[in-house]
Amino acid sequence: MAFLFHLSPDDKALSDYIHSILGFRPKNIALYQLAFTHKSKSEESIGEYHLSNERLEYLGDAVLELIVGDYLFHTYPTQPEGFLTEMRSRIVSRVSLNKLAKKFGFDDHIKYKPVNGSTDGSFRSLGGNAFEALMGAIYLDRGFHFTQHIIVDRIIKVHIDLEQLQQTEINFKSKLLQLTQKQHKSLDFRLLDESMENHRKIYHVQIFIDGKGYAECSDYSLKRAEQIAAEKTLQMLTN
Repeated sequence: MAFLFHLSPDDKALSDYIHSILGFRPKNIALYQLAFTHKSKSEESIGEYHLSNERLEYLGDAVLELIVGDYLFHTYPTQPEGFLTEMRSRIVSRVSLNKLAKKFGFDDHIKYKPVNGSTDGSFRSLGGNAFEALMGAIYLDRGFHFTQHIIVDRIIKVHIDLEQLQQTEINFKSKLLQLTQKQHKSLDFRLLDESMENHRKIYHVQIFIDGKGYAECSDYSLKRAEQIAAEKTLQMLTN
């Protein structure tokens, strides 16, 4: 494609990367550069807004929820609302998106500047945030139907095992509670902190069993953070 010759080396490298993981080349490469720019690395601002991937993340979150919800609605025509909601939550959860971002190699492309070894919510979720921002960039660059094709055909069908996801125990909190009660141990879902990220509250939860700390999780939903932390704790106990 001739337009690639007009790109800077950084832009061409990013275009090649997008093509390698999703099978297409960006039209407006600036959107994709922005999608991989964390606010800590932002060097320009417009009023109170620092040019970063935050706004794209907001848009990508909405686009991702809609497309995943639509796909599940048509894939499981006889399942109730609760099942669809739970499945969608698992697919778009911060843990799931962080895993996808790691699988796609986002770590080598996200631009960010650690602040004194910061481990706040935004740094723990760099990959997942960038993943949502990338979906927002694709939507603005190529439109809804193209984005739908990418999410469904290049991500869900290739990288997410819906059957395995469906068979996984849904209420991990309940399962962990039953296990600890059987062993006569105390179980505590402890909210370590709350912070604001992209104008949304993010919850950081850790599980303690008989006072010993186990898995941690951060998510925009307190309930989902507890469920994911419970799932990870069960995995730790099983291993």
